Amino acid sequence: MATIKKRINITLAPDMDRLLMNAARRDRVPQATKAASLLRIALEIEEDEAWDAIARGRNTKNARFISHEKAWA
Repeated sequence: MATIKKRINITLAPDMDRLLMNAARRDRVPQATKAASLLRIALEIEEDEAWDAIARGRNTKNARFISHEKAWA
């Protein structure tokens, strides 16, 4: 049966494999499910860091501020 999810192959160091196996066992989910969940969290952190970098670049002494209402109008 075909799947709509993309499959990827990764190679884990023995310590990473052991940590993933233990986390999956603890949460009673397959290792692939746990790996996908952890990857999702890591990508959210990456996105937060990107947004933070943009905000820091805009946060200058001469920055112009607009009201919330005007920004979302």
